[in-house]
Amino acid sequence: MLSILQTSSWVSSSKSPCLQPRRPDTPYVRCQSAPEPRAGHSQADSSEGLGRRAVLSAAAACLAAAPHLPAEAIQGSTAGRLPGLGKPDEDGYRVYTRPQGKSGGHGIGWTEIPTYSFRVPTGWKEVPVSIADLGGTEIDVRFGNPEAGALQIVVAPVARFVDIDDNADVRIQDLGPPEKIISGFNPEIYGGPLNEDDVLSQETEEVNGITYYRWELRPHHLVTATAYKNRVFLLGMTANGRQWRKNEPSLKEIARSLQVPVPSAG
Repeated sequence: MLSILQTSSWVSSSKSPCLQPRRPDTPYVRCQSAPEPRAGHSQADSSEGLGRRAVLSAAAACLAAAPHLPAEAIQGSTAGRLPGLGKPDEDGYRVYTRPQGKSGGHGIGWTEIPTYSFRVPTGWKEVPVSIADLGGTEIDVRFGNPEAGALQIVVAPVARFVDIDDNADVRIQDLGPPEKIISGFNPEIYGGPLNEDDVLSQETEEVNGITYYRWELRPHHLVTATAYKNRVFLLGMTANGRQWRKNEPSLKEIARSLQVPVPSAG
């Protein structure tokens, strides 16, 4: 059951600047000593000029000898191999499950975030989260598809709504009615105040013992919210008119797919 919501480093050595450890498959590089100063130049001038040349030559030689890292080691995850995103099912949807131990800009003192999941059609990709985004550090992940729309998951402390112990196990209905929850997330969803006539529909539904609030908001926003332990989870979606006309059914399917916590296998 579901509910709809609005949504250099310097290498020091007295003999040679090339003291980086060598991998077995990396060829040796000879770092030559500086040549003797030529006649006609003072010892000081020669030492200064040759010193600079020696350092630059040695640095270039060490860089050339350094083993090349695979692209993944530098870039991290790449499109199509996103952490937490599973393979397409028979309907062409992929399940994103929040990776265990994933870091996030949630501030000091945050306990481990319960695992959540949602489904997106093939073609949706994870996009970077910026603290400049609406919602700031409480945005846990964002996905988008230029042809369909965008979504974000907001993970907020329940203390945003009630004064409660950090180790409490709270459900969304304990925090207040749907109207209170949706108004509390206006900055993340709307970027401004939410008027009563902006709410097109509102539902409350229970899935696997967890209550979800869901909304559809003007012009084309879908939101699903729930609470578990000491966190409030909100999936917010938005689309422009063209995206909505072409993808309304799949957008609603995504919004209704949020699950917290992820059901155990079997």
